[in-house]
Amino acid sequence: MIATTIGRTFLDAYNDKYKKEMTPKEFFDKEYFDLFYNHPKYLQWITNSPFVQMKKGQSPHNLKLEDRLEKLENLHSKIRNGDQDASVAIGFPASELKDFATTSGQVSDIEYMLSEDDIYYSWIGGGLGVGVAGGYSIFFNQCEILLQVYDGWRVYRRFLNDLTLSTLRGNQINTWNGQWLSFRNDRLKYRDDFDFTSINQQNAFTIKDNLIEVNTIAWSELFFNLSYNIKEEQILAYVYSLGQTNQTLGFYPFYLKEATNLIKYYQMLFGENAVLKDKDKYEQLFGLHIKRACELGAIGLQALEPKDLRKYFNNDKNLKLKKPIVKVKKGESIDEFKIREFNAEQKDLDNLIIFRTYKTWLLAMITKNKDELTNYTSEVAKALHEYRTGTTKTDRKNKIQTELFAAKSKKQFINTIASIVKDVEEESLEIFKNLKDKVHLMTGEEFGYFVVLLKFDYAYQERTIY
Repeated sequence: MIATTIGRTFLDAYNDKYKKEMTPKEFFDKEYFDLFYNHPKYLQWITNSPFVQMKKGQSPHNLKLEDRLEKLENLHSKIRNGDQDASVAIGFPASELKDFATTSGQVSDIEYMLSEDDIYYSWIGGGLGVGVAGGYSIFFNQCEILLQVYDGWRVYRRFLNDLTLSTLRGNQINTWNGQWLSFRNDRLKYRDDFDFTSINQQNAFTIKDNLIEVNTIAWSELFFNLSYNIKEEQILAYVYSLGQTNQTLGFYPFYLKEATNLIKYYQMLFGENAVLKDKDKYEQLFGLHIKRACELGAIGLQALEPKDLRKYFNNDKNLKLKKPIVKVKKGESIDEFKIREFNAEQKDLDNLIIFRTYKTWLLAMITKNKDELTNYTSEVAKALHEYRTGTTKTDRKNKIQTELFAAKSKKQFINTIASIVKDVEEESLEIFKNLKDKVHLMTGEEFGYFVVLLKFDYAYQERTIY
């Protein structure tokens, strides 16, 4: 029933912005129906609703105006008669008790009566869900976001009615809402005179010979773009899935400011140019699966943990950043060589962006003295690299990788540092002494992040060694 609340929040904001006094039914008839169902292609498919119950020979694309108006009146009639099942009220349980197990969630035996307005609100709210990758949608109970999503309805309808986009699939309103909302708040890509190509630059569509589909957007990409424009530091949102099986993950605070803080660290470490150039890639690298993120209880810095980072917390897993050497092969043409060289450079760049993403998040998670730590692990990694290259034997390399980076406790780490200090150059002694002091004062959680961060900086130092 959260869709009812979202619909009410939106309509209040809509009436306030446009100086109107529309009731939910008036808005549904004049705006919602006209945009969603008064066309050969629907924006949304609600199973078993009057809009999808077709007579013999009927389908959405061959309905006449009087047919569509008849289906609209059928919905009005059901609402007047007090029907409140899932085919009439969005997000409500199925009408049959035996269907509860598959199509309904958290059904209560407490009797409640909702007004007709509440049912229309649920339809309006149902069209405002924001689909994200992972099979879930998000209701943002925030006026500015809801009004932006509403603006996107008209864009989707315009595209569906465009004869040059005749293969664009309908019934993807929630998925579309995610792409539109992200694009609308993208400070680099959005402009007032946008077109289909402008939105597709963010990989919004999959284009095939006979079908164009809207892709679901990564929640992290949406999260970053919202953080640029939405002033609130925290927004309460509801994460859910409606389908063959309805799922409710619950209400979660979205801490948008933590995304902007993360970008500040990225800029601090690698420069403003890298922030702009890498934007599309790091936004998709950051972020756990939406379901896993919700298990943390809040959507913020911790939920933005980069993909695949966790495997490097294992003692035997190290990041490899070897810069590729590309040599001309015997009998290879210049064009073939340039293609291989370009692909190698792109792979090297992608690896660097992964490194930057990992380092930025790890630094942000170490809660004390962030400014001081910005370059500190790089300095320690450089000292370790110099220690390792001080001999041709492999004992020092093994000590770093199998003892220092594999340390499971601060005590083991400090003991390894003590054994390393015996062989380091005098100018590096102060670095290792400070390292011991800093590690001693860290919490167990900070120590875990710090070791992985140091492991990555060491791999970066090693990337020029072949």
